[in-house]
Amino acid sequence: MTKARSKVLSLLSGAAGPLSASSIVKSVSDCMDQATVYRALHYLEENGYADSFILHCLSHGTERYYTAVPQSGNPIHRHWFHCESCHSFTDLGECLLDSVMRGYEKDHDLTIHTHTLYITGICRGCKLKGCLS
Repeated sequence: MTKARSKVLSLLSGAAGPLSASSIVKSVSDCMDQATVYRALHYLEENGYADSFILHCLSHGTERYYTAVPQSGNPIHRHWFHCESCHSFTDLGECLLDSVMRGYEKDHDLTIHTHTLYITGICRGCKLKGCLS
């Protein structure tokens, strides 16, 4: 594991929510360039240290977001809520869709390896402030 990969993984592990590649580049611009960040993210995802999803946001456009994958025990698949007003993420916890996925497999004779779900709307804090856009 290179110093750059370790630094990016450390940022992901310490983050309260998913991080975009552009936000990581801004955080480490003093010690690595954009290409190095993207290579590190690719390595971390390919080797099971990070996971990513693509989010379509009306204000920020389409971006890929990354999270660290816990390395102890079984990795827990998580879902996230994205606030369309303040662009924060709320961890919704462990995936509760396993039984739904098993039902799809049985009903349609499929083998599902993974799924992606993101939920967008307005968070509690923004609702209290009246930010309903």
